[in-house]
Amino acid sequence: MATPPALTPEQRANALAKAAEARAARAEFKTKLKLGSVTLAEALASTDSTVGKLKVVSLLESLPGVGKVKARKVMEEIGIADNRRVQGLGAQQKQSLLEQLGK
Repeated sequence: MATPPALTPEQRANALAKAAEARAARAEFKTKLKLGSVTLAEALASTDSTVGKLKVVSLLESLPGVGKVKARKVMEEIGIADNRRVQGLGAQQKQSLLEQLGK
C-alpha cells in the first residue's frame, strides 16, 4: 500500500479546512432535503459538486418518510450499489428513483 504524500503543516491545515467545509455543505444540503425545501428531482438534476459527491443512500435517507431500511430496499430493487454517489447514477437509475420516491 502506497504512503500518502508528505504535506507541510500548512498544506495539511488547508486540506483539513477544505474537507470540513465540504462536509458542512453536504450536511446543509441534507437538512434542506429533510425540511422539503429541495426536492429529490432537484437534487438529482443538480450539477453542484456538493450534491454529486453525496452518497445515494445518504441522499435517500435525508428524504422525509424514508429511513435506512426503505432507502436500501429501493436501491436494491433498482440495482444501485451501496457505495454509489449521486454523480455516478445513470439516467435510468435517476428516473427509477423519481418514480419510486419522487414527491
